[in-house]
Amino acid sequence: MHEHNLYKILKHLNDMRKHVIGAFICLLAGTLMVSCKKDAVKSTTASEISDETKAKIYALGFGTENVRKVAGGYLVENDIVLTEENLNTKVNSPFLRIAESEQYRTTNLVSVSGTRNITVLVSGLGTAYQTGADTAIARYNRAGLSITFSRITSGTADITIQGFYQGPSGGFITLGSSGFPTAAGNPYNSILMNTHPQAYGSNPNVLYVGSVIQHEIGHCIGFRHTDYDTRVSCNQNVNEGDAGIGAIHIPGTPTGFDANSWMLACSNGGNRTFNANDLIALNYLY
Repeated sequence: MHEHNLYKILKHLNDMRKHVIGAFICLLAGTLMVSCKKDAVKSTTASEISDETKAKIYALGFGTENVRKVAGGYLVENDIVLTEENLNTKVNSPFLRIAESEQYRTTNLVSVSGTRNITVLVSGLGTAYQTGADTAIARYNRAGLSITFSRITSGTADITIQGFYQGPSGGFITLGSSGFPTAAGNPYNSILMNTHPQAYGSNPNVLYVGSVIQHEIGHCIGFRHTDYDTRVSCNQNVNEGDAGIGAIHIPGTPTGFDANSWMLACSNGGNRTFNANDLIALNYLY
């Protein structure tokens, strides 16, 4: 009787040992699987932008930190989209000039014969972005230019404003992004606006949103950053360079840092519209 009980106890202990070892192996396998998944995510993120692409971006004079693939090309300097055409354009020199903080334009501009109206569509964004677009459009239209803007609510527009969602990266958060006119003389066709709460808050200020859209429209029609040579508005000392798209000084705009220009590289966090020098630049081109 005692031997039978002893056998049952030993058999029970042996079964428990098997279960414990099996559970440990399963736990270890699960741990290894999670670790591999994490490593795979890190690897994918690190290799998203190829070294060849980064080299082309660097050769154009832009920094390669926090470069991001977006629709239409690559987002650089948290604001500018470089297309494949931009990246494959041969640049005679990395910098057109060592510049002061004057207004600058790209080589390509929007072609105008007499007058030209550019349509704008806000797609999939809330009231603050729609009203912000109206605010930016009204400011351009009040400037008395040969190009005007109008917002449409359906169909195909010259410029479509859409949203994306991205938090801060490298100490900056992208408020919006766009590109430059095409060789055919058309405005860049897309503006992306960040819907992350840290960009504009949970209740976006219309004048703030409108000022960013106004800035991005400026890129779409051929304006470079006023402080493209230093990005001093971002507390940096970086020259964006010619970038294969031109950085041509607009006559009549002053030398020295223009602290209130609508085309400064970084926002002041509030309402920023055209100052007197900006209007000189706009009227010179259009």
